[in-house]
Amino acid sequence: MGSKTIKLPFKLQKSVLALGSQTKNTVCLAKGKTAYISPLCADLNTPENLAAFEREAKYFFRQHPVLIACDLHPEYQSTKYALRLSAKYRLEPVQHHHAHIASCMAENGLANQKVIGVAFDGTGLGPDNTIWGAEFLLCDYKKFLRLAHLKEIPLVGGEKAILEPWRLVAAWFNFAKTIDKKHLLKKIYQSGVNSPLASSMGRLFDAAASLILDKREARFEAELAVALEKLAAKDKLKGPGYTFKRIKSKSGYILDPRSCFKQIMRDLKAQKPRENIAWRFHRGVAEMIVKTCLALRKEHKINRVVLSGGVFQNKLLLQISLGLLCKEGFFIFTHQYLPCNDASISLGQAVIASCRS
Repeated sequence: MGSKTIKLPFKLQKSVLALGSQTKNTVCLAKGKTAYISPLCADLNTPENLAAFEREAKYFFRQHPVLIACDLHPEYQSTKYALRLSAKYRLEPVQHHHAHIASCMAENGLANQKVIGVAFDGTGLGPDNTIWGAEFLLCDYKKFLRLAHLKEIPLVGGEKAILEPWRLVAAWFNFAKTIDKKHLLKKIYQSGVNSPLASSMGRLFDAAASLILDKREARFEAELAVALEKLAAKDKLKGPGYTFKRIKSKSGYILDPRSCFKQIMRDLKAQKPRENIAWRFHRGVAEMIVKTCLALRKEHKINRVVLSGGVFQNKLLLQISLGLLCKEGFFIFTHQYLPCNDASISLGQAVIASCRS
């Protein structure tokens, strides 16, 4: 992605330099009614990308920003860079998924209106210090409320769960006997060592793909999820989606996909076509989005839905979701200029930080 210039829907009172995320990083300088977005740096863990990130930040510092915005996650290289500037600049940490939704709002010219934000991605740190990634937010540019989220499971082995998604399957099936190494995994989970809880939609797709494709491991993040989308696109049978259970709690709705996994297992055992199983999983996620948005619309009287986060790079999921949301009369907003993945985070950080200040 090259550099971008985006016109903002309102004039910012304070100029902001937003330092973005850890992967798919961009840096954003927002000043007046214009946001300037740097080219993409793929992964700040690599020395060459980190050096490029620092060059872009130093270049934007020539515009004398008043605020520095960064992610909540203390281990992101972009956040560490921001913390080194805290003696000279005021810092505004911004929650990852709030930034996703705010960036899409800004791209679409929305003023400071409340929206239902659906933010689906791999991981992002929540203010409760758990890993978020399947969030329904009621938000504007200043603040947000988490109204619904996917049920959390332990990422047993931490980052290993990304490249070994059979661990995720084991977690969803409560370490069922059909999963090898279950005893070791269970001990790791029970000890609490390197098993952070996560509500990640990206990891849910990894688990479903591992099960449907019968693949235990991936070579890189989202490899199996992409393969699952391609398989689902070949389906001719269609049919209803697999169901999620929506549970009302004190803090909002919890979306439990265990019934979805049971239905997948039932159809796999019945030797149903795997492309149809893959399609019905996609349809089920889209139906869950719409049903949750309907419940939130009824409760909060808001008809604007904003979709953001890397999971919506899945064109099939996006297409089905848009169709179902349109049928229910929602006004829907998706990204117009920036990718829906973490490349959009810096823009969201910038507008949130400026509006808060």
